[in-house]
Amino acid sequence: MAKAVKKVAKPRSAGWTGVYETLRHDILSLALAPGELLDEMSLSRRFGFSRSPIREALIRLSSDGLVVNLPNRTTIVAPVDIARFPQYVDALDLAQRINTRLAAELRTEQDLKDIEAAQQGFIAAVTSKDHLAMSEANKDFHMAIARAGRNAWFAAFYEKLLDEGRRILHLHFDYIEKTNDGRLLTDEHEEMIDAIRARDVARADRLAHAHSRQFRDRFLDFLRANYSSSIDLSAPMMSTARRKA
Repeated sequence: MAKAVKKVAKPRSAGWTGVYETLRHDILSLALAPGELLDEMSLSRRFGFSRSPIREALIRLSSDGLVVNLPNRTTIVAPVDIARFPQYVDALDLAQRINTRLAAELRTEQDLKDIEAAQQGFIAAVTSKDHLAMSEANKDFHMAIARAGRNAWFAAFYEKLLDEGRRILHLHFDYIEKTNDGRLLTDEHEEMIDAIRARDVARADRLAHAHSRQFRDRFLDFLRANYSSSIDLSAPMMSTARRKA
């Protein structure tokens, strides 16, 4: 049975784009939980639109990987696949390292200003404690680094991974806040900026790797603290296993 939803004011943006933006916000902020049913009729009542713009919004969300269309024409919020988290972190680590290395090697003074401005935006978001704003600002920071690296293919791969990990990042930020470890978020970025400023490619690489490793470790700590009874966390990360090989 479809979940009852309260009718709200129409989104500011007209038509399906407003529905898309609102649902995207709700999915990324976890207001709509992974696996939750998205019923076109209920959404039509919620937004006060016909089913056509609702359907268009769901198609766009599907292309973003945020919703899944099941064989019986049911649409649900895309699950967060914890079992594939080790593979995700491996890919993120590789993309983060190569884009940060290239930024340290190729950045211009304007690139550096753009990266520093993005970092100020991230600091403001951390101060606001708005987790969705934090994930958006975090992406802006890392994409400013990617643009400085001058490789559109690496940057596009990195952006896709950052987008796919935003719901995990939301949980990650919440856990860091509760454990009073929030300062590390901004400190790690500042160290990366210093390495890029100094054109120290090797240090930029090490810091980018440490940044993804810290993300991995904190998220695993979150899982252990909240879901240890139902999730097996004993298996080593793929990247860790390879380093020991």
